[in-house]
Amino acid sequence: MSKTPCQVRMRKLVDSGVIQGFRAIVDPASLGLDHVAFTEVKLSDTREQALSEFNRAVQRIPEIEECHMLASSFDYLLKVRTADIRRYRVVLGEKISSLPHVSSTSTFVAMETVKDTSR
Repeated sequence: MSKTPCQVRMRKLVDSGVIQGFRAIVDPASLGLDHVAFTEVKLSDTREQALSEFNRAVQRIPEIEECHMLASSFDYLLKVRTADIRRYRVVLGEKISSLPHVSSTSTFVAMETVKDTSR
């Protein structure tokens, strides 16, 4: 396939939203960020306004790589990446626990990543 048809096909995929973007994939460990914790968060209020406030606040914490609202015994699951457990403790205590409407958290520390399709 020549370059021009490839470019046309790629532009169509981008324009239609099939391809949502392009990015560089950086090895977090090479940046000293190889500590991963998953944090369950339970909110004290789950009305729409409270959820929106929580969602907006999560966006401002760079250590939170992912945030998922769940149908579970807790409300959100966060993937948090830091340099080490000491830094995670600071992020949990000063940032995550201070998010709007957080009533409790529970942490699970990842020992090894077996599969990660985002890479």
